[in-house]
Amino acid sequence: MRIGFAAPLSGAWASPANMVRIARRAEELGYHELWTFQRLLYPRGHGMDLVYRSVHDPVVTLAYLAGVTERIRLGVAVLNMPFASPPLLAKQLASLQAVSGGRLDAGLGLGWMPEEFAASGVPLERRGRRAEEYIGLLRRLWSEETVEHRGEFYELPPAHQDPKPPTPPPILLGGSAEVALRRAGRLADGWIGSSREDLGRVDKKIYIVKEAARAAGRDAETLRFVTRGVTRVRPGGEAERAPLTGSFEEIRRDVAALEAKGVTEVFHDLNFDPEIGSPDADPRESMRRAEAALEALAP
Repeated sequence: MRIGFAAPLSGAWASPANMVRIARRAEELGYHELWTFQRLLYPRGHGMDLVYRSVHDPVVTLAYLAGVTERIRLGVAVLNMPFASPPLLAKQLASLQAVSGGRLDAGLGLGWMPEEFAASGVPLERRGRRAEEYIGLLRRLWSEETVEHRGEFYELPPAHQDPKPPTPPPILLGGSAEVALRRAGRLADGWIGSSREDLGRVDKKIYIVKEAARAAGRDAETLRFVTRGVTRVRPGGEAERAPLTGSFEEIRRDVAALEAKGVTEVFHDLNFDPEIGSPDADPRESMRRAEAALEALAP
C-alpha cells in the first residue's frame, strides 16, 4: 500500500506558501504522491459542498510544486477531459511530465456538472464515447511523429506535437458506474475512486475493473487502484463513524482494511474536511491540523 497526501487546493488554507510547506514535508516523510483535483465552476445557488467554492487549477499547482520537490510523485484526480481539447491537454501534461522529471500521474474523468459543460461549449451527452476517442488521441500525440485524426468528436489535421514526454504519464480513470469501471479496465493504467466513494464496497468495483482488463487480454494485476481518502481527524470511539474519520489510530486501521480490499494507493485529502478546506475556515488552524495529520499518518 502506497500512501499519498493532497496538496492544499481549496479554501482559505490553499496559499502558495502552504502548498510548498505541505509538499516539502510530505516528501521528507516519504509519502508516495501529492494529489490535486479539479473544479472548474461553482454555480450560483448550487448545493455542492462549500469546499468546491474556491479551488486552484490542478495542472498549474502541480507545475509549481514540481519546482520545489525532487522525488515525490504528482497526481491529479481527476481532470475532466471534455473541458479541454485533446491537443491542449496533451501539450500541458507532456510539459508537466518533462519539468517534473517524469513524476506525473494523469487521472482523467468525464465530468458531471451541466454548468461546466455549458461553459466549455461541449454537450453532456455521449461523454463516455468521447472519452474513449480522447484517450486514444492523447496517447498518439505522446508517441507518434505525425498524428492525423478524424473521429466522431475530434478532428486533427496531419500535425506534429513536440516535444514528446520522456515517458508518457500513466492514465488513471475515474468513474463509479459499471460502464466507467469497465472502461478503466480496458483502457487505463488504473482506476481512481471519487470523493463520494463507498469505501465499504470498493472491492466490488476493483473486481469489475480487473474482470474487464482480463476480458481485454490485459494483465489485471499490473493495474493501480487509488482511493481518495476523504480524511477527517476527529475524537475516536464513535460507533457509527465513516471510514477514514476518527482518531489517527482508527484511520490507520481503515487504510489497512482498504489494502485488504485490493486498493493499492490511498491519499489523505483534507481539502474535503469542511473544518479545513472551506473558504471560511481559519487557515492557520487548518495548517496546524493538516501538519499534525501529515506527521501522524506518514508511511
